[in-house]
Amino acid sequence: MNVIWSKYVQGTNTLYYSRKLRFDDLFEQQYRQLFDLDTTRTLKVLEVGCGPGALAGAIHRWYPNAEITAVDRDSEFIRFASEHEDGISFMEGDATRLAFEDNTFDVTISNTVAEHIEPSGFYGEQFRVLKPGGKCLVLSSRRGINITPACVMELNDFEQAFWKKAREYDTSFETYSVCKYPMNEAEMPITMEKYGFRNIRTGYATIDLTPDHPRFSSRLAHDMINAERYSALDSIDSVFETMPEHYNAQEVTEMKRLANMKYDTRIEQYNRGEKQWDTNVSVIMVIQGTK
Repeated sequence: MNVIWSKYVQGTNTLYYSRKLRFDDLFEQQYRQLFDLDTTRTLKVLEVGCGPGALAGAIHRWYPNAEITAVDRDSEFIRFASEHEDGISFMEGDATRLAFEDNTFDVTISNTVAEHIEPSGFYGEQFRVLKPGGKCLVLSSRRGINITPACVMELNDFEQAFWKKAREYDTSFETYSVCKYPMNEAEMPITMEKYGFRNIRTGYATIDLTPDHPRFSSRLAHDMINAERYSALDSIDSVFETMPEHYNAQEVTEMKRLANMKYDTRIEQYNRGEKQWDTNVSVIMVIQGTK
């Protein structure tokens, strides 16, 4: 059972609820235009590194006739995804050793996976399992905008000491090869072409998540605030799991209490109409190539 990523790097709630927002139906048309998939026939789609399943769920909604398989190495992600997203075949699997025959899929897709995997294995396996004429879609998060509300940003002495210790002792990025293969916006399409893909195209989706903007319902605004809450809580748990020799359970409990109190305050501010204009604007680069 492999739970390295969900336990030590990014928690299940962090990934699922943040991605549910990024792949909300409000942004469907941006993605559909960038994906440019043939909807006149039933497509066999493989998501590589699916995490807890939010993107696979969006593809199922947007392309209801597609047959979707989604793989991830993390057992907890697959368990969670299977319980939260219907109509998709979720399975454990390694992106560099996909358990499928050659020429199986019409589409492969991944989201924020390429930077963690050696390129020849990542692109080579997708090229192998794609049918001739099949499409590889690689989604990559680029530099966006993140403005945190004041009620969350303010840290007391206890919180400052907690995060100072984490910065001093955290080696998780090196230990678990997080973002070991970063590429800029020019390098990514060049690399895809290097491994055999043709007709390379790039484009960008801009995902604006600003709770106080009137275009968003109160439900969606609450979801935005709570997605940040889940990320904060998972980060605290990850610190404890990664560096247990430097922390104790009481410290973690207090940190989580303080975090919940901050996000409860932000929810109350929203409900009272006290606009903070905190925002999370994601820029998602989509690179596509054809086998």
